[in-house]
Amino acid sequence: MEIKTIGVLGAGAMGNGIAQVCAQNGYQVIMRDIADEFVQRGIKNVTKILSRGVEKGTMTEDEKNTVLGRIKGTTTMDDLTDVDFVIEAVLEDLDLKKQVFKELDELTRPEVILSTNTSSMSITEIAAATKRRDRIAGMHFFNPVPVMKLVEVIKGMDTSDETVKITWELSDALGKVPVLVKKDMPGFIVNRLMVVQVMEAIKVYEEGIASIEDIDKAIKAGLNHPMGPFELMDLTGLDIHYHVNEYYHRELNQELKHVTPFTLKNMIRANKLGRKTGEGWYKYGT
Repeated sequence: MEIKTIGVLGAGAMGNGIAQVCAQNGYQVIMRDIADEFVQRGIKNVTKILSRGVEKGTMTEDEKNTVLGRIKGTTTMDDLTDVDFVIEAVLEDLDLKKQVFKELDELTRPEVILSTNTSSMSITEIAAATKRRDRIAGMHFFNPVPVMKLVEVIKGMDTSDETVKITWELSDALGKVPVLVKKDMPGFIVNRLMVVQVMEAIKVYEEGIASIEDIDKAIKAGLNHPMGPFELMDLTGLDIHYHVNEYYHRELNQELKHVTPFTLKNMIRANKLGRKTGEGWYKYGT
């Protein structure tokens, strides 16, 4: 199956990053979001990142314009009718994803693969909202998409081997390193391991064992991670980590392991969600 045009649902940090990577690797992209302000913000972010590449000499102005010319922003679902592959990157809300996939199922050609960038949620349940369960797969990119190499290719209960193969090959064509998640379980590989570490970091802070700054410093210097757990939460959003951990708590039924720390709940109540609100575990300039 030849893939020429990729539909990207969502123009946020993940969506516009995915759109950029697809366009940089020669694909036409239709990036859709619910409001034009979100679409324009996504295109503005891609432009900013590409312009930085021009300043550094890693690409020319003409190359930048060529990449941008491959991305069409829209608020209309019908514009996705003729795409050859879909990558959904809307909010981590299971009901919303199921609604979007139902629409895509009715809109796109029956043979088109519909993939989801969900970081934790059930591929099988999302697929159940469609009539093409064999053509649904997880395609989980990591933030920031243009920099991070990994893509988790997740097989749902009914995902066909052909769908896995095509999704794997596309990931490879985008310059990513794909890994196969053979069993559809919450968190897949990376987040299943990472969220436990992040929640433990909050508990270490709550118990007065060490400061936020020293916990981050210890993880970076001791485990050679590029960011500490609190820096990571601020980058990706405290609300996302909260919702993912609550999802694990429900789905895996492991009471103590996935109980959300009270301090994180309070941070959410105070709307201190990280970089996107200007304050999380750390404060950021406007």
